[in-house]
Order: sequence, then structure tokens, then C-alpha cells
Amino acid sequence: MTTGALLLIGASSADLSWDAIDWQTAERYVRRLQMRIAKATRARRWGKVQALQRLLTHSFAAKLLAVRRVVRNRGRHTAGVDGVIWTTSRQKINAARSLRRRGYRPQPLRRLYIPKKNGKQRPLGIPTQFDRAMQALYLLALEPVAETQADPNSYGFRPKRSCADAIGQCFIALSQKHSAQWILEGDIRACFDQISHAWLVDHIPMDKVVLRKWLAAGYMEEGIVHPTESGTPQGGIASPTLANMVLDGLERVAVMAAPKNQKVHVVKYADDFVITGASREVLETKVKPAVEAFLRERGLELSAEKTAITHIDDGFDFLGFNVRKYAGKLLITPAKASVKTFLGDIRLFIKSNKTVKTEHLIRSLNRKIVGWTNYYRHVVAKRTFTYVDHHLFLMLLAWINRRHPNKSNQWKRERYFRYRGRRDWVFYADSHDQQGNKSILDLRQAALVAIVRHIKIRAAATPYDPAFIDYFARRKRSKRVNPLAWYGTVLDANVSD
Repeated sequence: MTTGALLLIGASSADLSWDAIDWQTAERYVRRLQMRIAKATRARRWGKVQALQRLLTHSFAAKLLAVRRVVRNRGRHTAGVDGVIWTTSRQKINAARSLRRRGYRPQPLRRLYIPKKNGKQRPLGIPTQFDRAMQALYLLALEPVAETQADPNSYGFRPKRSCADAIGQCFIALSQKHSAQWILEGDIRACFDQISHAWLVDHIPMDKVVLRKWLAAGYMEEGIVHPTESGTPQGGIASPTLANMVLDGLERVAVMAAPKNQKVHVVKYADDFVITGASREVLETKVKPAVEAFLRERGLELSAEKTAITHIDDGFDFLGFNVRKYAGKLLITPAKASVKTFLGDIRLFIKSNKTVKTEHLIRSLNRKIVGWTNYYRHVVAKRTFTYVDHHLFLMLLAWINRRHPNKSNQWKRERYFRYRGRRDWVFYADSHDQQGNKSILDLRQAALVAIVRHIKIRAAATPYDPAFIDYFARRKRSKRVNPLAWYGTVLDANVSD
């Protein structure tokens, strides 16, 4: 019997190897079921949705994909309260076979705390790998429903969407002369911790028995199990989708609360959102009360310290970007706080690697620079990139002087810097590959990153609608990385900073 056939019938007793699995067959089978679930959702045939979800969550192909997601994600080496980590082929196959609804009892989450920007601690729940796989399995069946019902301008934790899309929608809503001038900056207080369990059970279209068990699993801290009476834990695979579904409908409520022609637009990313309006009075007396009532039904409330109404000429920060009009022209730039945080992290990293090899330092810095600049390369960021390069250069000079206090400036320059084309003071190191071949490794320069405007995703687009299959295929081809991007070639002749 073929591997593909084993995936479809269950392979409960087959001698199946993890490395021999035909993943394309598994993905095609699950995708067909997901497309059928989305179709039934659009037709509001909820009995059909439930039957197809059950078929998907009981399929061996979906169970294999769920386990693969757990063992491939960034937290694959982090165990839950049971201390179990799946590493071998046999462990992964057995884990997939053991994903059953009958007799399932999730274990408490391991509670950790991560620092927030305001100095407070954010609680993070770490499920066991088995519970993560169960969440991934049921998320395969829930996501087509969530995507079909999602707000058009919701961009956080959704497939094929990103922060760049959310910022692109801000530009569309605010860039014209006749655009809205006022913005309600919304932030939900402790969103993941305060969501009403009763609302989730009543409104989330998934297996209610499994959902109730997730919500009641509790968490373990210092050896003591604490019950959970509200919220969906941060750290769970299904938690972002559940939170998105709780907030779906916010866009419609905000738009309907205001009179016509008040230029009300909603841009939402997870629990952060902005709402535009033609006047402060409309946002304060019409839209904000409607949003508060919407959230109250779900056990949520706005954060008083982070929610504000701002004029576009004063600008606002959203997702690490600053959005502001200067003399009537909208400019979106990296937020000052984000630049400060990035440079602070770089400074700490360099100081903590006083004796590391120059090659290793450059490789680590390049990864950080590439990641940060790619996030901001779609906006007006050239001047900010130059500013970052300047401060990074000063940090590296301090690093060199600390390593060689008795060497001359000429020696230091010849040892650590070189010329390349029209550029001088290029920080570099000799590099060697596994075969022993020697090459030169340069530090990336942020200012050489080309500014390429992001093409925002269509608001109604979803990967579970056949009407958008060709659209996403074209979009994927257009987003391929251009090899000239790192060396200053502006790909769009009309783009400049």
C-alpha cells in the first residue's frame, strides 16, 4: 500500500516512517476538506460545517500535519509540564496516532513571564507538545471558518496577511486630502486573559467538548495548579485565532455606529486597532461607546492608558510605525521607540560579545539588520536606516577600541575596515566555509536596502475561497526577493525618500 493511501485510511498499524511521509498528499487532502468547510460556512450550512470538521479532525493526514507543525515551530525544544519533547521518528508517528478526542484531557500550562515595554510582565502559557498538537489539529478545522467570517481589515495572525498590509490600509484610509483627520487608537486591556469563556463556548463553531477542556485546563506555577475562569492562554497555537474570532464584527459595529459619510475605517491587528473618523465628536460620542459595548459582551474593555483620540497632524504609533501628516502629506516612518529599542538591543549584544570572533559577530549582526530593515523597507525609512548605520558604526568603533586599546588608529582601520566600490569604512572579516574556502564577509549596511512599496492584500481575499486561488498565486510570484535589493537599486522608479 502506498504512503498516500496510508495517510487517508489512518495507518494505525502500518510501519510508517516519519521521513517517508508524502506531505504533499497529506496537504492536498486536508486542503480539500478545508475548502469544503469554507464553502459550507459561506452558505451558512452549520450542520455540514460540523460534519466536515469532524471528518478532518479524525483524519490521519491532518494529525500528521498537526504534529509536524509542533515539531517544526520555534518552540519545538520547549517542553510543557510533562517535560516531553518529540525528537525521533517513532515518537512523532506515535504522537499522531494518539491524537484522539475520546479520553482527551489537556494538562495545565506551564506559566512563564516575559517583559513588556512598559516594564510589566506578560504571562505566557506553555502547553505540552501533545496539547499543542491537539490545538493544531482542531485549528485546521476551525481556520477556514474563521477566515470566511473575519473582518475584511483584520490583519493579525491570519494566513497570507502581515503588519505591512495593516500599515498599507492605514495609508489608504488617511493619505488623501479629503481623508479622515481623527484617529481612535484602541488597545484592549489584557485581551487574552479576560475573554469570556461563556462567550467562546456559545459562539466559536468547533467541538464544544474539546474547547471547554482547553479553557478549563488551568496553569501551573511553582508547582501549584491554578484554575482559569476567563481568557485564552497566550502561547497556545489556537489562541490567536480564537482571539481574532472574538473580535470579528468590531469593524461592522464601528462603521454602523457613525452617521454616513463620516469616513470611519477600522484597521485591526490582533488586539490593537485604529479607527478613523471625520471628527473627534463622532469618534468620542458614537464610535467609542459602540466599541465598548461590543467588547463588554465578550468580557473585554479598552485600556484607559493606551486608548486615545489623535489628530493626524500629531500622528500616532501603530505596530512599530509612526503615521503622521506633514503639511498635508502622509508619511509613515519607523517609530522612534522602535528605533531606540533596536539600537539598544544591538548595543547590548555587541557589549556582551567582547571576545567573539569578528566573523561570528558580523553574521549575528547581519541577521538582526536584515530582519529589522525588511520589516520597515516598505515605508519612508531611508533616513532612519542611515541613522541606524551611523550609530552602529560608533558601537563597532567602541568594540574595536575596547579589544585593542594599545593599537594605532591606522592599524585598527586596516584590520577591521575595507573599501568596496565607492564605500569606505566597510566593517568586514575573513570568512571560511566548511570546505575551507576563504571569502570576505561584510557587515550589511541598512541604508543600502531598497525601499519597495508593499502591495496590500485585497480586503476580501482569503486562501479558502476558490475565487482567489489565482490571485494568491500571482501575489506569491510578485513577492519573490529581488537580488538587487540589498545594493541600493530602487525597484520602483517612482519611489523615493
